[in-house]
Amino acid sequence: MYKLYPSLKVNSTHELKVSDVHTLYIEESGSSDGIPVLFVHGGPGAGCEPYHRSFYDPEVYRIILFDQRGCGKSTPHASLEDNSTQALVSDMEKIREYFNIKKWVLFGGSWGSTLSLVYAETHPQRVLGLILRGIFLCREKEIQWFYQEGASRIFPDYWEDYLKPVAEDERNDLLHAYYKRLTNENELVRMQAAKAWSIWEGRCATLQPNKSVVDHFGHPHTALSLARIECHYFVNNSFLETDQILRDASQLNGIPGFIVHGRYDMVCPIENAWALDSVWEDAELDIIASAGHSASEPGIVDALVRATQKMSGIIKS
Repeated sequence: MYKLYPSLKVNSTHELKVSDVHTLYIEESGSSDGIPVLFVHGGPGAGCEPYHRSFYDPEVYRIILFDQRGCGKSTPHASLEDNSTQALVSDMEKIREYFNIKKWVLFGGSWGSTLSLVYAETHPQRVLGLILRGIFLCREKEIQWFYQEGASRIFPDYWEDYLKPVAEDERNDLLHAYYKRLTNENELVRMQAAKAWSIWEGRCATLQPNKSVVDHFGHPHTALSLARIECHYFVNNSFLETDQILRDASQLNGIPGFIVHGRYDMVCPIENAWALDSVWEDAELDIIASAGHSASEPGIVDALVRATQKMSGIIKS
């Protein structure tokens, strides 16, 4: 079973101003003349972590990580202003142009798979290949499953904590109830809601309980941006048309792809990956029998590292 490559130092960091409001943090690792790969993190609002550099052979890939608007080391933190899917796609193009890259591989999980797919369907001529994990298509039924009713039946104990910030008479629409609290002027109200929202996701992300994952999601810096930005996107239908990603999947024809999805993913059910694979001719679906949603689970790591190796072979052939 493959493991992550050893911890990798950052070759260079950059700050790219992409709007009057937002400045993105970007970093480069690996080989300066390698295959360009852009790591597209989840959330929206989660930000990058050091281990995200380690899915790729650093002698083969030029590894670019960036924190999307409002999260990680990008500024301003947790900002909802001028923050939409279309803006993030535009940011990715600005990053590509900034580094003078003609084409690149996109590597994204969860919301990162969503954003990678929207980018690829918008700019297919710029994409060498896609490596995607924990597919999230941002359909209404997916939002309802995780934030209103569905996953609640699998994790009733965790769900009870998720409900605590919301008054009983508001629980018929938890998304908007949380949005009201996450945008409240009172900092304590915002943080209480943010931690409950984010810890719910962290607890459900792995097949087996993983304290380090939950602790990361519960850290105030991560929790605030993750909860506020996710909720902002979801109350706005992720700034996508109904079934947009599946509808426009013909744009992916000719783009090689690897889809990695845990069989027991409770955040983004495996049906999402199955639906995408059925409309994407050049994709290869790998269902991981003993995994949930998190990119850090051993079976997911193994499949993703294998995918990066396969992708480099396809590109070089």
